Formats: sequence, structure tokens, C-alpha cells
Amino acid sequence: MNPPIIIYRIGNFFYQKRFITISKLITWLNRFLFSTYLPSSAKIGKNFKIGYWGLGCVIHSNSVIGNDCTIAQNVTIGRNFSDKKVPIIKNNVYIATGSAVFGEITIGNNVIIGANSVVNKSIPDNTIAAGNPAKIIKSSN
Repeated sequence: MNPPIIIYRIGNFFYQKRFITISKLITWLNRFLFSTYLPSSAKIGKNFKIGYWGLGCVIHSNSVIGNDCTIAQNVTIGRNFSDKKVPIIKNNVYIATGSAVFGEITIGNNVIIGANSVVNKSIPDNTIAAGNPAKIIKSSN
């Protein structure tokens, strides 16, 4: 586990115990030290990995990320301005460098998102998607 994730886990512990101010300070510590916005309020599963200590990553505070997910550097996970919700990322997902995932969408289990992809539509389980906008390029369903 790399340092930004350790700091996130500490902040998330305080967030769950309702020490909101401390959790926000820990989030900003992560931002300052590692140039990553990995908010303590996000729900992130076990075995989460973030490339290059999260350099340039921005993850929305309401994000839900499943178990065994890997996010490379310079990835953004957020919402459209008109949306109320953010993406739900299920288990065993890899999001490659420079990708943007946004909107009220779901990224299924066992998905790979190619580098510099823009994902604004849901991606089903067991697929590889890439491009701008992202399209499914391989599926094993």
C-alpha cells in the first residue's frame, strides 16, 4: 500500500467516526504531499492501488470504488455539472493513465479502461473500453 492510500485510510477512519474536520485536514495533507485529491469521504474497497502515488488524480468525494481496483496517474473520476451522482466503479477495474470517468454511470466488474479515454456511459462487466468517447473494443460476455 502506498502512502496516499495509507493517508486516505486514516482519513476515512476519522470520517466514519464523524470527525469530519480531521478527515478534511487529512484529505488536504494528501493533496499537499502527493498532488492527489483522494477525499476521506470516498468509499474505496480493499486492495486499491493508485499509480505513481496518485500524481494528478482527482476523485470525487462521493465516489464508490470496489475491491481490487487500480487507477493510474492523472485520472479524474467525477460528475457532470447537471448530475447529482458520480460513477460507481465495481470490482477488479483498471483505469489507465489520463482517463476521465464522469456522470451517473456504472463501470462493471473486470473492466479495463484504456489510456486517455473519456468515459461518460456505463461500461458492462468483462469488457475493455477505450477512446474519446470510450467505446467497447473487446467483450468476453
